[in-house]
Amino acid sequence: MTDTRENWSARSGFIIAAIGSAVGLGNIWRFPYVAYENGGGAFLIPYLIALLTAGLPLLFLDYAVGHRSNGAPPKAYKKLFKPAESLGWWQVCVCIIIALYYAGVLTWAGSYIFFSMGQIWGNDPEAFFFKTFLRTSEASNFDMSFVSHLFWPLVGVWALVLAILYGGVKKGVELSNRIFMPLLVVLFTILVIQALRLPGAADGLNAFFTPNWKAMMDYKVWLAAYGHIFFSLSVGFGIMVTYASYLKPKTNLTGSGLIVGFANSSFELLAGIGVFAALGFMAHSAGTSVQEVVSGGIGLAFIAFPKLISSLGAGADLFGILFFGSLFVAGVTSMVSILEVPIAAMQDKLNWSRKKAVSVIGFSTGAVSIFLFSSVNAIKLVDIIDHFINNLGIVSGALVSIIIVSWFKRVLMTELEIHINSISTVKLGRTWELTLTVVTPVVLLSTLALTLNALLQKGYGDYSLSLQVWFGWGSIIFCALGALLFTKLSQR
Repeated sequence: MTDTRENWSARSGFIIAAIGSAVGLGNIWRFPYVAYENGGGAFLIPYLIALLTAGLPLLFLDYAVGHRSNGAPPKAYKKLFKPAESLGWWQVCVCIIIALYYAGVLTWAGSYIFFSMGQIWGNDPEAFFFKTFLRTSEASNFDMSFVSHLFWPLVGVWALVLAILYGGVKKGVELSNRIFMPLLVVLFTILVIQALRLPGAADGLNAFFTPNWKAMMDYKVWLAAYGHIFFSLSVGFGIMVTYASYLKPKTNLTGSGLIVGFANSSFELLAGIGVFAALGFMAHSAGTSVQEVVSGGIGLAFIAFPKLISSLGAGADLFGILFFGSLFVAGVTSMVSILEVPIAAMQDKLNWSRKKAVSVIGFSTGAVSIFLFSSVNAIKLVDIIDHFINNLGIVSGALVSIIIVSWFKRVLMTELEIHINSISTVKLGRTWELTLTVVTPVVLLSTLALTLNALLQKGYGDYSLSLQVWFGWGSIIFCALGALLFTKLSQR
């Protein structure tokens, strides 16, 4: 391999790739539902405050750590504080776990592009999704039964993503984002315009934007706002550290961060408008209220929207292709960014060539992903792993990174601030220090404590203890053991 580290062709390449990472599957279906459940229009206030007081400050921290070190998380954190290398490997392992199930959901979105042609899901999208498509097992324990029509699309998704990653930073990651992100904007803008023209769209928008001011007095609403911002911006689990490490020495970090942050939030607002305009039409057609047709997460994307699409008549096929095409395109750019973290880490620490890193990480992770998510347990595993790795894995990694910089090694914060300010237009100061020292760690600590208490007291959902232990707690144990093992290996 060559000794020179790859770079983005220009700052614009980094910005569009960072936006591509931030705008993923969750932006299109998760944000509208989270906003609606937490005060509607009133939620936008905590959401904006969370963006300014936690999302952007943590984004700037990730940028500074990656850019200053010129390395992926393990190398970057080791340069900051030698014992913190294990934190970098923790974030690498978190990304590996996320990639496993993200490919599964991406496969569903891709499959539904084709199902939209003629509405193959029929009159009962819920039964089609769970029983016909996923063939979800009703067994309480892990069922290894194979679903062939999930297998080949999964192989296709992994082949596409690995082909992009083999291309490298410029010809793979950057080029794919330059193609996919404008495509996503075009697809989703057409979708929103179509949705706004439907009868009942105004009712949906009223449900989305009508403020419930009382909700702002509930601390859970504020935690929901902060929690969503962390996940939405791809901060705290190594992606932005890695992407910033590919920047050239003189790069406007804060200017780039502001563009990425506000572009991501603008897309989420656009998603909310499009989704709720469509749900308003659905309620209008059924002669019921918007509240009756709203469902979150998987239910919104793969059950509510197919019902909506089927009711559109002549424009149904196009609307379905636009919606699921948007999901798929958004997911591809995010999955590429997720896998870039372990690939870059292996290049940095083990001196592997890019092709070797992509091959080892891609084929090993892909094999496990295909095995798990072409089984009848697919949706159960997505739900369990996603809940544990997001609420424990990402949050704890972000919390530790902030505590190291702002509490135990305060000199690091000063050094990072000087580094950012020397090359950026918007200067950081006491406000940035205050948010990272007080606001963000308090919110993350509260979120982590509440999640841990709930999981230890009640478990998660109605899933069996064995599934939660193997795939929920097992994901966290994998990250902990992986962090320790890789740290030891890289020190030899």
